Amino acid sequence: MSDSTAQPAGPVAGAIAPYLEREPLGALFLGISSGFPFAMIGATLTTRLAQDGIDKKTVTAFTLAFLVYNLKVFWAWIVDGVRLPLLGRLGQRVSWMLVAGTLVIAAVVHLALVDPSADIAGTVIAAVLVGAAGATFDIVIDAYRIETLRPYQLGVGSGMSQYGWRLGSAGAGALALVIAARHGWSAGYLACAAFALPAMLTALWLGEPERHRAPTTRRGLGEMVQAIYGPFLEFFRRPGALLVLLFILVHKIGDTLANLTFRLLFDDLGFSNDEIAIYDIGLGFWAYLIGIFLGGAAYTRLGLKRSVLLALGLMGVSNLSFALLAAAGHSNLGMAAAIGFENIASGFGGVVVVAYFSALCDLRFTAAQYALISAGASIVGRFLTGTTAGALIEALGYVNFYLLTTLAALPGIVLFWWMSRTGLVDSSIGSAGDAV
Repeated sequence: MSDSTAQPAGPVAGAIAPYLEREPLGALFLGISSGFPFAMIGATLTTRLAQDGIDKKTVTAFTLAFLVYNLKVFWAWIVDGVRLPLLGRLGQRVSWMLVAGTLVIAAVVHLALVDPSADIAGTVIAAVLVGAAGATFDIVIDAYRIETLRPYQLGVGSGMSQYGWRLGSAGAGALALVIAARHGWSAGYLACAAFALPAMLTALWLGEPERHRAPTTRRGLGEMVQAIYGPFLEFFRRPGALLVLLFILVHKIGDTLANLTFRLLFDDLGFSNDEIAIYDIGLGFWAYLIGIFLGGAAYTRLGLKRSVLLALGLMGVSNLSFALLAAAGHSNLGMAAAIGFENIASGFGGVVVVAYFSALCDLRFTAAQYALISAGASIVGRFLTGTTAGALIEALGYVNFYLLTTLAALPGIVLFWWMSRTGLVDSSIGSAGDAV
C-alpha cells in the first residue's frame, strides 16, 4: 500500500491518524444510526413497559421483535441487487440508505404514538415494524461500511463503528429517558427519530463505494434465484464453513441472554430512571469506549485470532458481575462495577469480533453475507430470551440465571480455540479481509 501523505510526528499523533481518515469517520456516523433502533425496542422499551406495569413474561417476550433482525438475511439480496427507481441514480448503496433511513424514522414515530397500557397488541406490531425497518437499515449500513473500508482499515473501522453504535444506542436511550420523565414517552421517542440522519448524510458525503457486483434493472426468474442463493453458496463452499456458522450461532448466547434482561433486574432492584441513565447509560457509555480502545489495541498487537479468543472470555465472565449485583441488592457501587466491567468486555469484543465477521465477507455479496453472519450471531440468544428468559428468572432467581448465562459462553470459546488451532479461522476469510 502506498501513501503519499506525510505521517504525523510522534507516537500519539500516529496512533490517532488512522481514526481521522474519511472512511473510519464515516463508519462512526453509520454506527450512530445503526445503534438507535436497537435501543428503541430494547432497553428503552423494556423500561417503558415495566413502568407501565406490564408483567415480566410479556416484557421479555418483546425481545422476539429483535428476531426480525435475524430474518433480514431473506431480503438482503434485494439491497444487493435491486436498483431503486429515480433514487437509483445516486448509487445502489446511497439510494437504499436514504430509503431505509426514512422507513426507520416513520416506524419510530409510529411506536412513539402507541400506548402499551391501552393497546399491547398495537405496541407489538409497532415494535416489529421498528425491527424490520432497523434491520433493513442495518443491511445497507453494514454493506456500505465494509465496502467503503479498505482491508487495513477493518480493525479501526470496526472500532469506530462500535463507538458510533454506542453513541447512537446510549444517546437515544438517555434522551428518551430524560424526555420521558418530563414530557412522556411519546415525546421521548419522537425526539430519537432524528438519530437516523447521520447515516443518511454520511452516504451523501462519502458517495457510492466501489461496487463489486453491479445491480441489474431486469432479471429473469433464474437470475433472481441465483441472486438469492449465490451469496450463501459461495460462503458454504469454503473449508469448514459449517463450523464457522456454528461458532457464529453459539458464541454470544450467554451474552445476549444476559444483556436483554438487565433492565428487568434494575427495575426489580428499585433503581430509578435517573440512576439507570447515570450508570447504565452514562458510565456504561464511557466504559464501552474504553473497551473499544482496548479492543483496537489488542487487534493490532495480538492479531485477529488471539484478540477474538480473549474477547470471548471477557464477555462470558462479565455476566458474573450481574449475579453479584443481584445478590447484593440495590447498590450504586455494585451497579457501577457490574456495568463498567460488562461494557468494557462488550466494547472489546465488539471491535475484534465485528472485524472478523466483516473479513468473512466476499465483496461481491457484502449485504447478503453480512446479513447472514450478523443475523446468526444473535438469533439463538434472542429466541431463548424471548421464549424462556422471563420464566427462567422467575424459576431460578437472578443470581442463578446470570450464572447460567456465564456457562452458556463456554461452547463458543472452546470452538473458536479449536478453529484457531486447526487453521479454519484463516481459511474462512473472504475477499473483504484478504489483506487482514
